[in-house]
Amino acid sequence: MTSASARARADLRVDLLFIADLIAPGSRVLDIGCADGALLDYLSRERGADGRGIEISQAGVNACVARGLSVIQGNADTDLMDYPDDAFDYVVLSRTLQATRNPRDVLAQLVRIGRRAIVTFPNFGYWRVRWNLVANGQMPTTRLLAEPWYSTENIHLCTIRDFTQLCDDLDLRTERQVILNHTGHSTRFRSTSRFANFFGEQALFMLSRC
Repeated sequence: MTSASARARADLRVDLLFIADLIAPGSRVLDIGCADGALLDYLSRERGADGRGIEISQAGVNACVARGLSVIQGNADTDLMDYPDDAFDYVVLSRTLQATRNPRDVLAQLVRIGRRAIVTFPNFGYWRVRWNLVANGQMPTTRLLAEPWYSTENIHLCTIRDFTQLCDDLDLRTERQVILNHTGHSTRFRSTSRFANFFGEQALFMLSRC
C-alpha cells in the first residue's frame, strides 16, 4: 500500500473502511447519504469504482462536487424509485437508515436498484444505550447517537435484532455481516446471538435478494 493510499484509508470513518473492503474493484456504486463524499472519493481513487451519490444537504453536495464527484441532491425516501432495477453493483447506505421516514421501503429499494446493498446503522440495543436509559430515565446519547431527542435526525432507531427481522420479512439474503464494538473492531458475534445485540455498538450488513 502506498503512503497516499494509507492516508486515504486513515481519513475514512471506521464503518466506511469495512464497506470499502467489501466492494470489488471497478464496480458501479451508489452511495446514498454520502455526506462529504469521503467513501466515494476513496473508491474512485483506490478501487477504480464508477461512483455516484445522493446527499440531502446542499453543503454535502457542494463538498462532493469540490472533490470532483458525481453527486446530486436527493432524498432516500422519495428519489430511489426513479432508478431502474440492478442499476448498480452495490448500493451503500451508511448510518442513514434510522434517519429515513420509511426504512422498510428504503431497504426494499436498495436491493432492487443494486445487486447488493451494504447498510450500516447504530445499534439501539447496545449495552451503553440500555444502561443510560435505565440509569437516567431519559433518551440516551452516545458517541454515535450524539443529538438529544428533540433535535436528532434519527427517527427510526432499531436494534440488530429488529434489523434482521426486517430482512427476514423482506426475504433478503445476508451475504456478510460485521458487528463492531465501541472501539470500531469487528467482534466474533453473529447477529443471531444475543451478545451481538448487547455488545455491538454498530452493525454492517451486505444484503441481496433471495
